[in-house]
Amino acid sequence: MSDVLLQLAQQRSVRRLLKTAGLPAPQALARADAPYVERMLRARNILFGAGPNASAVTDIVTTLEAAGANWQQEDAPQPTVDTRFDALVFDATGLEEAADLRRLYDFFHPVVRSLNVNARIVVLARVPQTAMTVAAAATARAVEGFVRSLAKETGRYGVTANLLYVEPGAAHRVAGPLYFFLSDYSTFIDGQAVTITAAGPAPDTTPVVQALQGKVALVTGAAQGIGAATACRLAAEGAHVVCLDRPQAATALDNVVADTNGTTLALDITAAQAPQAIVDCLQSRFGGVDIVVHNAGVTRDKTLGKMSAAHWDQVLAVNLQAILAIDAAMAAARLINDHGRIIGLCSIGGIAGNAGQTNYATTKAGLIGFVQRRGAQARDRGICVNAVAPGFIETDMTAAMPVLLRQAGRRLASLSQGGRPRDVAEAVTFLATPGAAGISGNVIRVCGQSLLGA
Repeated sequence: MSDVLLQLAQQRSVRRLLKTAGLPAPQALARADAPYVERMLRARNILFGAGPNASAVTDIVTTLEAAGANWQQEDAPQPTVDTRFDALVFDATGLEEAADLRRLYDFFHPVVRSLNVNARIVVLARVPQTAMTVAAAATARAVEGFVRSLAKETGRYGVTANLLYVEPGAAHRVAGPLYFFLSDYSTFIDGQAVTITAAGPAPDTTPVVQALQGKVALVTGAAQGIGAATACRLAAEGAHVVCLDRPQAATALDNVVADTNGTTLALDITAAQAPQAIVDCLQSRFGGVDIVVHNAGVTRDKTLGKMSAAHWDQVLAVNLQAILAIDAAMAAARLINDHGRIIGLCSIGGIAGNAGQTNYATTKAGLIGFVQRRGAQARDRGICVNAVAPGFIETDMTAAMPVLLRQAGRRLASLSQGGRPRDVAEAVTFLATPGAAGISGNVIRVCGQSLLGA
């Protein structure tokens, strides 16, 4: 269902009236609509700054140049009042004392009002737990509060602000995340903090174009919505996608397979024999799998007092127990190739909870626990395990919601609108690429910085 307010807000006169009345005036978001290109940030005007003793400067500069950006450092000749920026990048990894936080103000204050619509802000900071002193840990964590607040101030213009925590020795892994978070592929990810680790081996090469060429991906729940969008995006980057869904969805599943030139796997993931059937299919036809996307899920919403045992059991079986069983079977068969990717579809309901969804939130919170523990286990083989947590995404399910609840879901975010299935697919695809080798055990919300769970 279309967002009428979003459409109206693109008319200058209506936008002015909405602002005068104190109503949301959502900005149309810039979205990439093609596979990755080598110079992803070509001709973008980017200002870069750094605090004292910053550790990632060389890697940031190398990345901006390779991506084709028009970049300048903060200490270059001051921009004129007419200069507009498409992105701001600040390396805060060297901040040690609370007084050092003044550097954030000094860099952003003069230029934050010079950002173009749909601009990007990325700040890098040290991981607080790795700081040598209490003051340094507090200073590093303070940067996150700054970034989240800045995201809320700039979201009305379609501008996103995100934080990259960089572990010691992981600066060489910032290129992939910078490409993604500075581009229009990340348009609905806002106010997030992602940790880049130095743990585990990385692939020898991290191509940008056709980054998944030769990879085999499994996507569950692939017949429609986010699953279908994810299958299409992975295929566009070169992956051969095995599209799994229930036999009852065979027609829709076949359409997705036709669009992706992939492989059909029709089965019920809750069946006792399903995990071994999946392993047997992937082993016999492909010799293994590189990317596993656990997308299949159901909702059976009722308040706990009115919820039947059958609805509790069904949601637990599909959303969590099947994932654990499939992963255990894959691990036993050593099916996932070195440098593989496991990505689960979580939800902000699993982070914040939601009335009428005790069963659903339980499974999605459980998936977060799976990702964090499994990610630590798999690092020695370079396998990264992460989750993507969608917020309000415009799907058939949200279109069926009562109108007032649907409007609230759209507006309770810094970007003041719902996302699209492709926005979630973009996050999954990025996490599947070699360039995301330093990211494991993370949960990335694709929610436009929803106030829920913030």
